[in-house]
Amino acid sequence: MPADNELKISQTELSDIAALALQIGKEAGDLAANRPANLELKTKSSKTDLVTQMDTATERLIVERLRENRPHDGVIGEEGTATAPTGEHQITWVIDPIDGTTNYIYELPAWSVSIGVEVAGIPAVGVVVAPALGETFFGVRGEGAKLIAKGKSLSLKANTIDFLADALVVTGFSYLAADRGNQADAVFELLPMVRDIRRLGSAALDLSYVAAGRVDAFYEQGLNHWDYAAGALIAREAGARVESLRGGPLFKGTTIAAAEPLFSNLSTILAKTPIP
Repeated sequence: MPADNELKISQTELSDIAALALQIGKEAGDLAANRPANLELKTKSSKTDLVTQMDTATERLIVERLRENRPHDGVIGEEGTATAPTGEHQITWVIDPIDGTTNYIYELPAWSVSIGVEVAGIPAVGVVVAPALGETFFGVRGEGAKLIAKGKSLSLKANTIDFLADALVVTGFSYLAADRGNQADAVFELLPMVRDIRRLGSAALDLSYVAAGRVDAFYEQGLNHWDYAAGALIAREAGARVESLRGGPLFKGTTIAAAEPLFSNLSTILAKTPIP
């Protein structure tokens, strides 16, 4: 019998899902990249939490493609899509149509389309498309992670770093001012101990960059399901450990991603800061 954490679908179906996720991710990325001259800006949880008509249009396209190809699958989207799976294997697509909307608005290239697929709650496929960078990060459970760019596919492996002093760390900040104070205190504590800290603005890309070895570690407080569904799987398939700082689901508290032993060293320091 399969273990509790094994995917209860066939390899053929998993391959079909992965191919579809790549196909939809490319189409969604192409749509989002074709941005209008005048973006319509609205706010959500705070004045810094922005959404545009392209966020909603890109999510709508992804959902339409899923309805055409896999009508029994569930969908969870940042811009409001929420449908439960009705198929035998309880497959759910977790999507962030534009992760890094602020970057997108300011025409900075670090934004992405994030598509994660879960089977009965188990992460199975992750696709993170960065159209402005011409890159797609891709992972399938048990099959490793890859970077697809310039017509080539490269296997990914997270960096193995022994000491915090040698680590390039990427992080992100909350949309809520109250949380940012604690996050600033955490940066204040950590910065003297590491090689340097970066803030890119897309958690999906941050996690993918851990997988690609472009940064050594990532941490961020308050991620939503769609922020990490694809990127966490990609990072894990590249050898990183991805967990919540104080245990429990990734959407509670602070998410950390790094290969060992850096993961443990970083966790020890962050556990002494005010972030949850």
